[in-house]
Amino acid sequence: MPKSTTTYWNPLNSANNGQWQPIEGLDTIAEELTLSRDERTGEYTRLTRFYPGADTTPFGSKSHPYPEEVFVVSGRLYDQAFDLWLESGHYASRPPGELHGPFKTDVGCVVLEISFPNRTNENF
Repeated sequence: MPKSTTTYWNPLNSANNGQWQPIEGLDTIAEELTLSRDERTGEYTRLTRFYPGADTTPFGSKSHPYPEEVFVVSGRLYDQAFDLWLESGHYASRPPGELHGPFKTDVGCVVLEISFPNRTNENF
């Protein structure tokens, strides 16, 4: 089955706020909205929204064995691993195993994530 598709819509429109889901373990500071998913490969595109004042320091940094791309749609997000404020318009293509986070934001942030869980270090 190919990656799911949806006709044009605006997930950032307030009328679609009910589509967002709390992120397990981060339910008081962040939520997500999956835009598309390939059930066969596990590849997905989603938005992550961090609330103003969110801080993932208690959860530490993270890495995963697959690549992902991230684009800051709005707001700003501090990535402690790089000692860098990612502002609206920042883009990164993370290789498998790259350490990132923890994250914090003062004003809130929306990040577009495109992840490729089937493309691990072994088959990248």
